[in-house]
Amino acid sequence: MDLEQIFQTPHPIIGVVHLLPLPCSPRWGRNLKAVRERAEQEATALAAGGVDGIIIENFFDAPFAKNQVDPAVVSAMTLIVQRVMNLVMLPVGINVLRNDAKSAIAIASCVNADFIRVNVLTGVMATDQGFIEGQAHELMRYRRELGSEVAILADVCVKHGYPVGNPPLGMAVQETVERGLADGLIISGGATGDPPSFEQLKTAMNASSGKPIFIGSGATWENVPHLLKAANGVIVASSLKRNGNINHPIDPIRVSQFVEAVRETETPSDEMKSFSPKS
Repeated sequence: MDLEQIFQTPHPIIGVVHLLPLPCSPRWGRNLKAVRERAEQEATALAAGGVDGIIIENFFDAPFAKNQVDPAVVSAMTLIVQRVMNLVMLPVGINVLRNDAKSAIAIASCVNADFIRVNVLTGVMATDQGFIEGQAHELMRYRRELGSEVAILADVCVKHGYPVGNPPLGMAVQETVERGLADGLIISGGATGDPPSFEQLKTAMNASSGKPIFIGSGATWENVPHLLKAANGVIVASSLKRNGNINHPIDPIRVSQFVEAVRETETPSDEMKSFSPKS
């Protein structure tokens, strides 16, 4: 599976749809129709603004379950992802927070989505949910059992977490690729809205064995031209919201501004590499 073939561009912009609280979450509003309609509106705004793909995640379900969400969350997300895929003709990915990768790949496999995001694929992270251990061995075997070709984009030293043992970033990247078998890598800052440094992205790129590197947080139309010189693509949420507020809806004007900034970016020296899920 080739990233450029999926997204039709060497520098894919993946916009995030943050779902309103889902069933069983503390702030669930008991109105799934409202959740679905908000997701459809945001996906439409992202598509109209020119993004190359969309990732859907249960962002407002916080505080999150650590490893396994309630079946009602899986059911709700499956319904909503299916509706979004019928509405916009873009590649779609799924992130089931905090780290329910098996549910994410099950949903993606059933609705023919293109990729998932996994916050902790390898290693151990200390987070507000406690210690989260990577379960790459289970996920990769599960993908094989499903007969799935869904791509796995894995965070390395994910935001809102601290790596146990504090391994060097280059080593963590290398192990996520070589031992975790990730198809692509995501490098973020310390928290939502914080960008990674150029140096962190460059270190990741040098250690990634040709796997694509995505900026996972904090990208704005001001900093993305510089950051993309050391990355292949970007996942963006906060800066596309109205007034840049994570709690607000997507602002189509801000989406267009961001897309324009990326389109004007020169091709970095490290070209986009293709990748193939491991069987």
